[in-house]
Amino acid sequence: MKDNEGRVIDYMRISLTDRCNLRCQYCMPAKGIGLIDHKEILSYEEIIKIVAGAAVLGVKKIRLTGGEPLLRKGIVYLIRAIKAVEGIEEVAITTNGLLLDAMLDDLIEAGLDRVNLSLDTLNKETFKMISRFTGYEKIQNGFLRCMDKGLPVKINAVAIKGMNDQEILDLARLTFKWPVDVRFIELMPIGCGKKFIGISTDELTAMFKQAALDYTAVTSRVGNGPADYIKFEGAKGRIGFISPMSHQFCGSCNRVRITPEGFFKPCLHSKEGIDIKKALREGISDAGLVGLLKEGILMKPHAHRFLEETQIQDVRSMNQIGG
Repeated sequence: MKDNEGRVIDYMRISLTDRCNLRCQYCMPAKGIGLIDHKEILSYEEIIKIVAGAAVLGVKKIRLTGGEPLLRKGIVYLIRAIKAVEGIEEVAITTNGLLLDAMLDDLIEAGLDRVNLSLDTLNKETFKMISRFTGYEKIQNGFLRCMDKGLPVKINAVAIKGMNDQEILDLARLTFKWPVDVRFIELMPIGCGKKFIGISTDELTAMFKQAALDYTAVTSRVGNGPADYIKFEGAKGRIGFISPMSHQFCGSCNRVRITPEGFFKPCLHSKEGIDIKKALREGISDAGLVGLLKEGILMKPHAHRFLEETQIQDVRSMNQIGG
């Protein structure tokens, strides 16, 4: 369906948990945060009902996020069940990759269509500094197995000054070796992210030009996704820029979110939305659920307001909201 701005909403991100096995500096405090009680997190049966209702309204793509979604027991069952919902064409996950290698065969068998791998560095010491954990080799193995299996992968790297700015070119050059999209995401002022300074898309392209990496623009956007793409001459994959701060893409945003505790968020920035879990646990009918989801989509604002201090801003960490 279309929202009040005429945007076609066909993509839903569902956060399965606020738990994570990393403590990335720009995302979470070193000691973590207070976690949601398990009974307050949506059950898989509730998630499947939400997906079925969203599919009635035209949602075709589901992305499972967290925290770290692979920490949620039974995710293989959930992927299989979501894939069976009429109207759902794609199920993807966003993961930090620590558990990917061990679970990959089961995930593929269940019908997983693609992986977004959150990876800000190719250096194990820098990884340890950013994430406050070890395990880079496990992530690397998971990525290589995805390549062997032919599972499409997008690498998401948050570009941050003083943290991984010396590795931007190394990350970008992965596209010469592998048919992957390496997408640089501008740091958003959410939670711990407010303490750091991101690298803008314009600064990144200046780095590429200085390194004499010739590129051409690819179709500005793939579907209604948030990334603008370029491709280096001779590369197998593409470079993507997700630029919510410097090149706001709200006018083509096609997504809505469900938080781990079942709150429908029409916009990442805003704390406004609808408590879907409450309605489900009060026995709302299937038709009523579809109506509630429609109401939520029609609440989607014209644009985010990250650059303003407003009363509607969501002040929680990204792992609590859903990455």
